Amino acid sequence: MSAGILGIGKYIPERVLTNFDLEKMMDTSDEWIRTRTGIEERRIADDKTNTSDMAFMAAEKAIENAGLKASDIDMILVATVTPDQPFPTVACMLQDRLGARHIPAMDISAACSGFIYGMVTAKQFIDSGTYKHILVVGVEKLSGITNWEDRTTAVLFGDAAAAAVLGPVSEGRGILSFELGSDGSGGKNLYQDGNIIKMNGREVFKFAVRQMGESAVHVVEKAGLKKEDIDFLIPHQANIRIMEASRERLGIPEEKMIKTIQKYGNTSASSIPLALTDALENGVVKDGDLIVMVGFGGGLTWGALTLRWGK
Repeated sequence: MSAGILGIGKYIPERVLTNFDLEKMMDTSDEWIRTRTGIEERRIADDKTNTSDMAFMAAEKAIENAGLKASDIDMILVATVTPDQPFPTVACMLQDRLGARHIPAMDISAACSGFIYGMVTAKQFIDSGTYKHILVVGVEKLSGITNWEDRTTAVLFGDAAAAAVLGPVSEGRGILSFELGSDGSGGKNLYQDGNIIKMNGREVFKFAVRQMGESAVHVVEKAGLKKEDIDFLIPHQANIRIMEASRERLGIPEEKMIKTIQKYGNTSASSIPLALTDALENGVVKDGDLIVMVGFGGGLTWGALTLRWGK
């Protein structure tokens, strides 16, 4: 038995903020945003909705989708850089709100790579037989730390949550290979200063294009596979040009890349599982499909894995 995904769920806020809305708020245009980022709109949580609220709503759906109950969950991992407060963690709040047993729960702070970090961490506990069912949530309320007067960053981010329940799956399914990494020397290029996101877009772009492509290739090789074996690439939905560069590095056709950036923007730790959930809801991903997930984030961090879909 290996570790794979048993169930998945998402939560997206109701409020839609379009590029045309942003035109009224700052000196930008729909055409400028679309051509440079691929984003057309994003979701924004209201003031009454916290990160933990979004995490809870996605987690409930994932547990139900897995055919389980909260009492079946053995551990909770929440990937976020926008918790309700420094402590208690979102994971602990989620354990209480779900009514789960007194299981271990912790947040993972790896920015946009957080969900991959969570998946790989869960895999270790499942492979070792320590825990059977682990809830991994990627959730961000980036609107709360976005400088809405900075047109270079304000156009990028959105709020959302997506969750997955990991557990044992049959041989040949689940996580086949992975890679995690960090380079703290690049932290100055993407960070939170006070209460807002600051980014050196040029440097982050160069790093992301190189690292996402390399990591995607590495995990395919580690799994003993070839690019022709890949059914779908799910990259972190940061910028369409970065995503396309990763796809081209893998040498796979455009229709094999899952893309949701146009309707959600960059939702950091939730972007990869959010894209996966959409693909499943739309009947795109089927049993036995080979998926490559790859992301990068502040830290600077990166992570990638190959996953054979199915139980």
